[in-house]
Amino acid sequence: MSGVSIAIIGCGMMGREHMRNIALVEQLELVAIADPDAGSRDAARQLSGSLGQDPEFFEDISDLMAAIKPDAVIFASPNYTHFAVLHEIMPYRPAILVEKPLCTTVEHAREIARLAEGYPALFWVGLEYRYMPPVSRFIERVHGGETGAVRMMYVREHRFPFLPKVGDWNRFNANTGGTLVEKCCHFFDLMRHTLRDEPVRIFASGGQDENHLDERYDGKVPDILDNAFVTIDFAGGARAVLDLSMFAEGAEQQEEIYALGGKGRLDVAIPAAKVTWSPRDRSGPIVETVDTPAEALAAGDHHGATYFQLRRFCDALNEGSPPEVSAQDGYRSVVMGAAAQQSISTGLPVTIDFTKEQPFA
Repeated sequence: MSGVSIAIIGCGMMGREHMRNIALVEQLELVAIADPDAGSRDAARQLSGSLGQDPEFFEDISDLMAAIKPDAVIFASPNYTHFAVLHEIMPYRPAILVEKPLCTTVEHAREIARLAEGYPALFWVGLEYRYMPPVSRFIERVHGGETGAVRMMYVREHRFPFLPKVGDWNRFNANTGGTLVEKCCHFFDLMRHTLRDEPVRIFASGGQDENHLDERYDGKVPDILDNAFVTIDFAGGARAVLDLSMFAEGAEQQEEIYALGGKGRLDVAIPAAKVTWSPRDRSGPIVETVDTPAEALAAGDHHGATYFQLRRFCDALNEGSPPEVSAQDGYRSVVMGAAAQQSISTGLPVTIDFTKEQPFA
């Protein structure tokens, strides 16, 4: 498959980011887009012209799949649609890249992960933060043993509030799975991937203290969290913390991540794109700047991650290799977010056991 025909389901903000990045990958040809919202289709049609793309546009997914047989499909539709739309598309057996979160509930994510186990084509979950070049370099160095066994890991995201979406669907937990599923599954995946370990206990504290409180949708007040601390114990003994604030748009760095072991501490910061090594012998700090191609930075809001993920997705298609980010990874990141949401609701720690049908009570 030297050339890959690809369709996009959902051409809102993330769908259009995929369009810009598809234009940068020679092997990919965007052949079709489906979205029920006319405004989103119009915006995507205008963008496609500027990118030299000529996809067919459809209002209905079934019409797209009846008319076009793409090699691959990207799912960038709202979170709450993933479960039903995956069930609709999977019988056609295209390669699939589904944006995070895999689904909005643990039950739905578990069902899709099971279906993906026997799926005859590539099934990839878009937890693309792994692919930010500075973060990829950070992970590579941790896996190379630079810190020694990681005892502590920390992820801070201090950022802007949730952006407006079509129909304001992202203002409510029922549509998103909750902030710690919708937004933070990326970071829970990074923890699992960096530590190469599984969580066994989660305790979280958080709330909705600043954002969206003066908004009303059909008389309802948004219920999404805008800040949280989440502490995770891993099976191998490491501890990780997520520090989230969504009313910190003035912060210099949006993401800061560190891993701390017996040999020292390794940090990465975005957008500074610096990986800093601070050994215990105080011979540091030693700073490495990791460059990302300008065209990849300009094509989206994820520091080049979408571009590099698409490249790896395309490579896996051409090589017939398994996904680097599997449906099982997607499922487990949803479990961690849902457990953190539950911990906040109850004030109690949550024990996780992935060997059980219900991974937490």
